Amino acid sequence: MKKHLSSAVALAVSVAATLTLSAGPASAGDPVDQTERWLAKQLDGGLVHNDQFDFDDYGLSIDVGLALQELGQTRTAKTVRKAIAKNVDSYTTGADFGSSDIYANATAKAAVFAQATGADPASFGGVDLVKRLSKRVAGSAPVNGRIQDKGASDFANVIGQAYAVQALTEAGAKKAGKATTFLLSQQCKAGYFRLNFTEDKTAADQTCDGGKRKTTSAPDTDTTALAVLALLEDPTPTKPVRAAVSRALAWLTKTQGTNGSFGGGPSTETPNANSTGLAASALGAAGACDKANRAAKWLSRLTVSGVSGENGAIAYDKAAKATAKDGISVEERDQFIRSTAQAAPALVYVIIDGCD
Repeated sequence: MKKHLSSAVALAVSVAATLTLSAGPASAGDPVDQTERWLAKQLDGGLVHNDQFDFDDYGLSIDVGLALQELGQTRTAKTVRKAIAKNVDSYTTGADFGSSDIYANATAKAAVFAQATGADPASFGGVDLVKRLSKRVAGSAPVNGRIQDKGASDFANVIGQAYAVQALTEAGAKKAGKATTFLLSQQCKAGYFRLNFTEDKTAADQTCDGGKRKTTSAPDTDTTALAVLALLEDPTPTKPVRAAVSRALAWLTKTQGTNGSFGGGPSTETPNANSTGLAASALGAAGACDKANRAAKWLSRLTVSGVSGENGAIAYDKAAKATAKDGISVEERDQFIRSTAQAAPALVYVIIDGCD
């Protein structure tokens, strides 16, 4: 569990407990409680199964597991952990496709999940994820510190870099510093982090500022929030890390809508639950709970209610919520699970208002 966010969750639980004592048994209308329950119901044997395309979605399962862990549902989160550990090679490598490919983003995310749920990432499902991840960190210029896939194609990005920094720092790995330095170079002067690396690995300039704002270095709320959350996990942050977090938080504050919402990157610019939830968690983890509170209140209005079996799900936006009035279809369920997993931890800030 994220150390900064967990303190906020603990405070929320404390406040909720006080309210329960004065108002009787916990109400079925409790938004956090209902959302936790709905998320847990989306798991089958610890995994999210995509019924539309008939496959187990390991990455989304981890998102759900992380959300439940942050909300204090550790038993269910450990069920997800057990299932991911059993399938760790299927998630982090091309083993199921008969290839020797290794995916940096997935490896980093799995390592973070293992750490968050109290497992040893150096022995997770029989795999040393720290070693596997460390080998995916480039060791020479101009991409020194950048994570990269092993294989013909490379799909690693800055979100994976943030997870890698968090996992390697927590593990005390030798390459944590280089990975952190490269992550910081993906922050533009304006304060935000971009989503994608420079495509040409031989280019001398691999920085965010070295790209074009409208294309390769466009602002991305989700990436910025995840980078902040990862950097806040560093128990002994350097001056550059502290400065990067400060600039990122200033950018998030500046881009928050008057109604508390956030848009995402170039393809998700309109206000949505995923971006708003991640931004709220980052702001709250940094102590800006008044801003997180505004975001959480906006999120709470996207929570499904009055729909049998679906109460507590968080819609991507108002239009998506409208489609759930008669239930969530197979085709829509993936989007609802993703939105809910990324937004759920921020709902605690509906209760918490101001902790700067």
